[in-house]
Amino acid sequence: MTTVLVVDDVAALADQYAYDLKRVGGYETLVAASGRDALDLLEREAIDCVILDLEMPGMDGFEVLRALERRSLRVPVIVYTGTGNYDRCIQAIRLGAQGFIDKAEPMERVVREVEGTLQRQRLAGQVAALQRDLGTEAPLVGRSPAMAKLRDQIARVAPVSSPVLIVGESGSGKELVAREVHRRSAAARGPFLAVNSAALPTELVESELFGHERGAFTGAITARKGAFEAAAGGTLFLDEVGDLPPAAQAKLLRVLEQRQVTRVGGNRTIAVDARVVAATNRDLEKEVAAGRFREDLLYRLNVHVLRVPPLSERLSDVPVLVEHLLATTCARFGARPRTLEPAALECLMAYEWRHNNVRELRNVIERMIIATDRELLTVDDVPVAIRDHAPASPRTAHGAPRTFQELKAEAERQIIVTALERHDWHITRTAQALGLADHASLLKIMRRHGISRD
Repeated sequence: MTTVLVVDDVAALADQYAYDLKRVGGYETLVAASGRDALDLLEREAIDCVILDLEMPGMDGFEVLRALERRSLRVPVIVYTGTGNYDRCIQAIRLGAQGFIDKAEPMERVVREVEGTLQRQRLAGQVAALQRDLGTEAPLVGRSPAMAKLRDQIARVAPVSSPVLIVGESGSGKELVAREVHRRSAAARGPFLAVNSAALPTELVESELFGHERGAFTGAITARKGAFEAAAGGTLFLDEVGDLPPAAQAKLLRVLEQRQVTRVGGNRTIAVDARVVAATNRDLEKEVAAGRFREDLLYRLNVHVLRVPPLSERLSDVPVLVEHLLATTCARFGARPRTLEPAALECLMAYEWRHNNVRELRNVIERMIIATDRELLTVDDVPVAIRDHAPASPRTAHGAPRTFQELKAEAERQIIVTALERHDWHITRTAQALGLADHASLLKIMRRHGISRD
């Protein structure tokens, strides 16, 4: 629920304004009669937007804006005035206000201004997150049968609002799958908020997920919304959910069942509508058997399960991944474009990438780019540990040997892709090199495996 604070020294006007905001916009509203009261409320309550009167005795609206900046309180502010002096409103914008309105404007116009301000705030947060992530991960790249199956599963579960559990090895791209689920869902216009459960200190897990009230614990000097509230209308991605401590697991189960949170140190319930997508590299059924994970929580999370194939099961996707990573890494570093000679590509395809999957491949490509100024990267640029690696017998992520048909299909696809790369995707020359009857025979095999230069 969005909470709006109205700050005005005229109590009757402030109360009426708050009432109309709640009636027309459906907001929770609070009222402050002075600038100091407003600052006190902002430190005690989780407020989404402030409507601030500029003309107040004592601490006026300008001083409130300066105080917000000094205290690093990043709440969007809309100033309003009844004097018609818009020069002062422009001055407030320079001090950090997001917009301005006239006190005489109809409430429908005010609600639109609030919604626009909140939307700009959300977009700014999403842009900042995208800039942080730019170039750090590859998108869902690859045309192997395993990736085609995963894309089909994503397309089926994304429109459904039920929780999704994503399983896969470390570095295989679970967060990328979660982002794709979000992008294809009805909540795509809402925020995507990722929380790494394994990185949260045990004593702060509940505060991060469910929020806290002022004074709930030492250091809680202001009220704070948790991840569930911050992801309202969007998707909350709980990475490494298997690492949550027991107390947080119990509270998470209640939130999933009731669609409500109670902040740490609080006693009021707050409705939440974020879709939950969780991920883990652990076998949660084994964790349940060992008593480390709640069985009822597992059944709440695994309504839909998406398994991300490790890179070792889709080695034929390595060429297109390498091409993508070369382009994005060079762009990120401002380096001129690089290419990889076929022998170096074959060397990368012979490695099984079991340590950290696509993330490991990304790190190797980055290392190769940084290590030389040459535009053509050769076998000598491939790290020694990769060159000297002797591939083991192919197995699935669970350690079981893959079937003969799976190995045959993957090997055939890998042979075709490698040959195409060696001959710069010239169909006729590649068909001749492989000893095929004609180029039509090669095109038929390519269609069967879903291979194209794209």
